[in-house]
Amino acid sequence: MEPENDTGISEFVLLGLSEEPELQPFLFGLFLSVYLVTVLGNLLIILATISDSHLHTPMYFFLSNLSFADICFISTTVPKMLINIQTQSRVITYAGCITQMCFFVLFGGLDSLLLAAMAYDRFVAICHPLHYTVIMNPRLCGLLVLASWMIAALNSLTQSLMVLWLSFCTDLEIPHFFCELNEVIHLACSDTFLNDMGMYFAAGLLAGGPLAGILYSYSKIVSSIRAISSAQGKYKAFSTCASHLSVVSLFCCTGLGVYLTSPATHNSHTSATASVMYTVATPMLNPFIYSLRNKDIRRALKMSFRGKQ
Repeated sequence: MEPENDTGISEFVLLGLSEEPELQPFLFGLFLSVYLVTVLGNLLIILATISDSHLHTPMYFFLSNLSFADICFISTTVPKMLINIQTQSRVITYAGCITQMCFFVLFGGLDSLLLAAMAYDRFVAICHPLHYTVIMNPRLCGLLVLASWMIAALNSLTQSLMVLWLSFCTDLEIPHFFCELNEVIHLACSDTFLNDMGMYFAAGLLAGGPLAGILYSYSKIVSSIRAISSAQGKYKAFSTCASHLSVVSLFCCTGLGVYLTSPATHNSHTSATASVMYTVATPMLNPFIYSLRNKDIRRALKMSFRGKQ
């Protein structure tokens, strides 16, 4: 049974990144390439982690889950955008819009929580190295990932159900390339106070909470690294978390940049263009950041391909 609302609308219109016809082939080629690179890159990370027993550690367990979440994250938005460009249609059904929004919120929140779990893993590895294997046991790692999924899913379902209560009028154009929660709420002609409060609360919980945990973990990590006497020891300790720190910086800076600048610009198209950075570019760059800086990943991939020859 498809979700319905009080006004009985059946579809929304996604305005996309540009309304100029001559730009559509370029956008199609660009986003198709980015999507394929993202899926392939993250699948290779998962393959390397599964195939190499040396990578069956907490850090790579979290990394493989992050790669899976990134594949799902970009798959909620880009395929529909490519279909709309190819068919020259901007329509998305009401049920399709709610579904897309639900999964986007789910995997966006999951990304944030997994990055926090990875920060905790690095904190234990550097600050408590002698107790690392005891603390970061398989049971705890599984519970952290399960808790991340459950919290993200609960938030996603709550936000989606609250949108189902809204009534929509005649303006059904979404100035975005996907059904973004904030944009859909702004189209409603009924009172959105509870939706706004729920959205801000969730942002504080799923963005502010993990960010605070990450900052705390790295403050302790920096203190521990500074206490190391040798320069080689400091470099080795820092290199173990450099990739994660790069991914966190990219994800947080692009995400915060969009939501802090969009109220100032009052331009939804500008916000849609900026959101490409954290919805599309970040999942694509994550595998490159980890593979370029990580000898273990590169070695595992080489062994996997040599074994298949």
